[in-house]
Amino acid sequence: HNDSGGGSRVSKSGVLDGVLSAFRSICGEDGVSLGEAVREQHGKDESVHRCCPPDVVLFPRCVEEVSALAKICSRHRLPIIPFGTGTGLEGGVSAVKGGVCFSLRNMDQVLDLHQEDFDVTVEPGVTRKALNAYLRGTGLWFPVDPGADASLCGMAATSASGTNAVRYGTMRENVLNLEVVLADGSVVHTAGMGRRPRKTAAGYNLTNLFVGSEGTLGIITKTTLRLYGIPEATVSAVCSFPSVQAAVDSTVQILQAGVPVARIEFLDDVMMDACNRFSSLSYAVTPTLFLEFHGSEGSLEEQVNTAEDITQSNSGSGFQWAKDAETRERLWKARHDAWYASLALRPGCKAYATDVCVPLSHLPQILVETKEDLIENRLTGPIVGHVGDGNFHCLMVVDPGDPEELHRVHLFVERLARRALAMDGTCTGEHGVGLGKRALLCEEMGPVAVQLMQRLKDAFDPRNLMNPGKILLPREL
Repeated sequence: HNDSGGGSRVSKSGVLDGVLSAFRSICGEDGVSLGEAVREQHGKDESVHRCCPPDVVLFPRCVEEVSALAKICSRHRLPIIPFGTGTGLEGGVSAVKGGVCFSLRNMDQVLDLHQEDFDVTVEPGVTRKALNAYLRGTGLWFPVDPGADASLCGMAATSASGTNAVRYGTMRENVLNLEVVLADGSVVHTAGMGRRPRKTAAGYNLTNLFVGSEGTLGIITKTTLRLYGIPEATVSAVCSFPSVQAAVDSTVQILQAGVPVARIEFLDDVMMDACNRFSSLSYAVTPTLFLEFHGSEGSLEEQVNTAEDITQSNSGSGFQWAKDAETRERLWKARHDAWYASLALRPGCKAYATDVCVPLSHLPQILVETKEDLIENRLTGPIVGHVGDGNFHCLMVVDPGDPEELHRVHLFVERLARRALAMDGTCTGEHGVGLGKRALLCEEMGPVAVQLMQRLKDAFDPRNLMNPGKILLPREL
């Protein structure tokens, strides 16, 4: 493999001292770290990929510093890896070629809140929870919720979503503009500087080229986001079903009936059993839907009644619903605990979440085939799904010290992804490609589209310095 660039290592090049003093002159002594613990912390995320620490970690305080630091890296051909909160799930922050990690947590300002326009601009150190805390009292919120309290710019970089996407969309639908520092240090505003119209037909869609680019095209230093009014009232409901098919049929019919459901989550029998054990609950151990509705008091009653009628016509049972926050929390406890309940099935093990997404009509088939595959290959993988989007995760609980089991999990994950691709779906609904899905991306997109992606990468980053080795496979000699 020739990686066509990918830069040099700080430590191995004779330029170490000169580069470090240049870095320090820009972001200060405190803004440059060579400490092993800090480098290790910035060399891995929450995935199963091993830690690949960068050679140095920088802590810039503003876009001007990011730009100046990028220019130095470019001049010395040093790889650049942007780092938000490290909550990614596909190895996106691994410094596979060493180089320089730009840790952006010190850039944590919320800028330009326009309440009447429903938008706000944030820096990369602002997380989802921090933004919603800042918005308290305005009647507005940002709904995209990947579970982790992730950096909002990092969420843009990975095109993150979560349980709310069925109603509010993913990051793709909610980013209005980005400020990005390119590999050569130049700064681009993807929709024009300071612009934030609700819609635009002006030129190529640069904003959404960077949403989901996983740090391979540039460093996102600001994102302008769409905000929403906090719903007047919220109702949660839970309902169990005799089969996967019945639960998915209910989902499709609820959406077809025009019920603007805010969250509709599926947990399989294995997951329900794990949650019961973990939280001493007594849910039925069958496929279960967790629903949440947002709206006015009047509209909610109609939504809940329609949903209940539909679930009953699909042999759903035990439809419970709750309005007050405490009971809602209790109803949804199993869904919130899913990750930890899965881990508790096998103490001392690690969890890896798969992430395929298919058209809704194919969901029952892929879920049934996936469950058969898990049983046949003696694997632990409770299923939780954002069924309103056709997106689901097997929470693979695996012993990291057992290479044979790790191999079986790896083969299962490949089969699952290919099953999704055969059903007109994708190998990743929300986590991204990172390191582990580069070959699958080629199968999904086909050679012409992947070559086009490579040409875009070459245009933005001709020396392959931006997060090298992610999304696209190294080119053959």
